[in-house]
Amino acid sequence: MPWSNILTPAPIVLPLLVGAFLAGVGGYLPRRLLDGIALLTSAAVLVVSCMLVHASAHGTIVHWLGNWRPALLPQTGKFFPVGICLAIDPIGAGMSAMVGLLSMAAFAFSWLYFEQVRSLYHTLMLAFVAAMCGLCLTGDLFNLFVWFELMTAAAVGLCGYKSEESWPLLGALNFAVVNTVGAFLSLSGVALLYARTGSLNMAEVGRSLASHPPGSAFLLIVFLFVSAGFLVKMAVVPFQFWLADAHAVAPTPVCVLFSGVMVELGLYAVARVHWVVFAPSLGTAGEQAVRDVFLLMGTLGGVIGAVYCFSQRHLKRLLAFSTISHVGLMVMGFALLDPGALSGTAVYMVGHGMIKGSLFLGAGILLHRCGSVDEYDLRGQCGNLWLLGIILVIGAVGLAGMPPFATFYGQDLIHDAFARAHRESLSAVAVIAEALTAGAILRFSARVFLGWGERQEASSRGSPHVPMDSETAGQHDKTPFGMWLPAVLLLALASGVAVSGQFRQATDAASRHFQQSEKLAAVTLESMNDVPSPRTSPAPVQFHIETPVTLALALGIAALALFPRVLGERLNWVLGRGLIAAMRPLRRLQSGNVSDYVAWFAFGIAGYGGLLLWWHR
Repeated sequence: MPWSNILTPAPIVLPLLVGAFLAGVGGYLPRRLLDGIALLTSAAVLVVSCMLVHASAHGTIVHWLGNWRPALLPQTGKFFPVGICLAIDPIGAGMSAMVGLLSMAAFAFSWLYFEQVRSLYHTLMLAFVAAMCGLCLTGDLFNLFVWFELMTAAAVGLCGYKSEESWPLLGALNFAVVNTVGAFLSLSGVALLYARTGSLNMAEVGRSLASHPPGSAFLLIVFLFVSAGFLVKMAVVPFQFWLADAHAVAPTPVCVLFSGVMVELGLYAVARVHWVVFAPSLGTAGEQAVRDVFLLMGTLGGVIGAVYCFSQRHLKRLLAFSTISHVGLMVMGFALLDPGALSGTAVYMVGHGMIKGSLFLGAGILLHRCGSVDEYDLRGQCGNLWLLGIILVIGAVGLAGMPPFATFYGQDLIHDAFARAHRESLSAVAVIAEALTAGAILRFSARVFLGWGERQEASSRGSPHVPMDSETAGQHDKTPFGMWLPAVLLLALASGVAVSGQFRQATDAASRHFQQSEKLAAVTLESMNDVPSPRTSPAPVQFHIETPVTLALALGIAALALFPRVLGERLNWVLGRGLIAAMRPLRRLQSGNVSDYVAWFAFGIAGYGGLLLWWHR
């Protein structure tokens, strides 16, 4: 398409240019003009990304930056990439559209949320948006790393935006150090691939490895190295400790992007690298090892994140741990290496991102009105915020995978894939994780908005771990309509896309297109012919028994947490002592000490590397 040569790089270039402009002259512009420019820029990213989703449905869009096109080598008669390309598939373009949508919601919320904010905030947010879009659209391994690093740098700056306080600086430090250590390993993996193949283009690297396979053991370790930074960004166990510390202290609009799309982009990057670069040459044993290790990662993340989530009383930390749990479920879907499961994971990503964005905006409204998000401090004090209570309850229902939300359709496809793989026990893990995370939000909502549950003395609540300072100046008697609107619209969109047959059809086709690594390699290198995506009919939606069971468990768990005495005094005492004993070591692991987190990173990489080699034997 003629317009694609101009607009294809726009989701990356436009935020960078506007961010640079605001960095230079933002100090001289009025606050509302800064907000308006940033909001319009994110809207442009959303519009162009949606156009790319439609265009890439007819074939992968390949754009060579600077018009440096592949050179035809006379000695081989094959094309070799000498430049940097963007290789845009429907899932990548869709993730870029999610970045645009959630950044729009964040900027719209920030407009009225912050009384005072400097242009540095808008500049960092736009750099963050550009980096995430670049990671979605690039076809070059080294530039994948570059965008990852820019994303980390901007996110660290946003996490520590309130630099005059100690807790944001600590959260930003943990974020920076752990992600940087992971980035070093990723760069080492990229260097090993370059030394082996002489190229950094994903498609060419995949083609070269497939034509001269160096051995599955070598490939598995290199794949783990390249994925290391993205595994940290995904916050899979045991690389997840930084995430809750960062979410608790980052400005609430920033958390919308952190939890709604940044974490999911780590999984997208791993999936893209796997199918384009490594899948053609790993072999059956290597693929089985990858499947088993990632299933282990997902299971651990789903369960441990859910247990942490239910133990929280600070709403932002609660939502952060629920993100760890739900990303674990997405990793389980990816780990099946099945087109249907990948399609379900993509839909689940969309639904989770919108729902989690809405819930974090709800946390921002609570901070704006009450100056706190502590479950016990706010007990029964927010009955007048009935709309916020409805938003949180509906969001909890969406996270439980109930219709009509996109999470329902996504988990439907994932549960089907579990059944086809004869791994029905994974469905039970997903049910428990979703029930605990949804039950935690329902418990919080009932205690804060209805005043349900028993009172607890401050001395028996446990450490809050972070201060409960408001992000805005003082308390407010009213919440502007402009702050409610993005939260409500995100929930509406999360339910609307699920019932769209066209959306489901596009996602099914995109997942199969995403896995066509060899054809993608050909079109990326030669940039001559489109590779058409297969046209499929959307799979019929089935109401699995897991769906009502999840909601029933979530309601039951929330009710027991609010009214534990219904179990009887003796059983309540036994269960309470058991839960305290079980949570004590988990709380110690979340120490806030960056050296502990780096040690766990080293242990995790060594452990997963050992398992990959052991199961590959």
